[in-house]
Amino acid sequence: MNVVFHNSAGPDLAARLRAVPGLNIAICPEDDDALLRRLLPTCEVLWHVLKPCTAATIAAAPRLVLIQKIGVGVNTIDLDAAKARAIPVCNLPGTNARAVAELALTLMLATIRRIPRFDAGLRQGVWSDPVLQDGIGELGGRTVGLVGYGSIPRLLAPVLVALGCRILYTARNPVPDALGEYRALDALLAEADIVSLHIPLTEQTAHTIDAAALAGMKPGVVLINTARGGLVDPAALAAALRSGHLGGAGLDVFANEPLDRADPLLALPNVVATPHIAWLTTGTFDRSFAIAAENCRRIAAGEALLHRVC
Repeated sequence: MNVVFHNSAGPDLAARLRAVPGLNIAICPEDDDALLRRLLPTCEVLWHVLKPCTAATIAAAPRLVLIQKIGVGVNTIDLDAAKARAIPVCNLPGTNARAVAELALTLMLATIRRIPRFDAGLRQGVWSDPVLQDGIGELGGRTVGLVGYGSIPRLLAPVLVALGCRILYTARNPVPDALGEYRALDALLAEADIVSLHIPLTEQTAHTIDAAALAGMKPGVVLINTARGGLVDPAALAAALRSGHLGGAGLDVFANEPLDRADPLLALPNVVATPHIAWLTTGTFDRSFAIAAENCRRIAAGEALLHRVC
């Protein structure tokens, strides 16, 4: 079965892909449109990562029988175009949960402890900066608000509790076994010292964090986003960070990706940014490829698919 892995791959990842049995996997970097055009006519399964899978992409692949998201969010796939061709779309819930939870924690610590700024200063010969050192706090004792309570917050919450944090969460409905206190979104935003986003991007959740939501947060709050950039109004976020109403932000995702070097968020000293790599670990890949390969076997055998979205 011919599979196109639509993402860049270093030597280790390429070796892991070659080791997947029973599949002919071609690696196509996201920025190599010419290679993608050559591969699509014989592509039977697309392993989609982040670059949008458009109606044109689907139309250029006449043998396509499955679109497999390597990850969870399917907002970058034209689901209507897939449905029109009766091409199933599957995702991989939970496979990247540990990796994303760990980076969310890392961004919390890096933001409140100003790790990137200390690192940059040290590399420039600055050992002691009283201004930068002033006002640094600890994670312990803070109230962390988790927006959403799926597989990632379930892993993150116990670690935060062990570090001495109080947990609030919001979800569509209270979760019986949640580790934390349920709040409506507005109440959570008003009470939390750190707000961490863990919900999908949909028409209903776009710009959940807008100017009004930011104004309702406590002064000095830290915002963490490892979910989707479109959950946050970037202009409102930049304004709140510049004014100091937000103490900082740890961001792995952005409204427009890849992020332009001139984006105003990158000019702000109270922003810690990573390039949408929360999910990207060898553990994530190993778990993901095992399920993705099983779905390839199932589509060939005419069996029910795992984690079918549409």
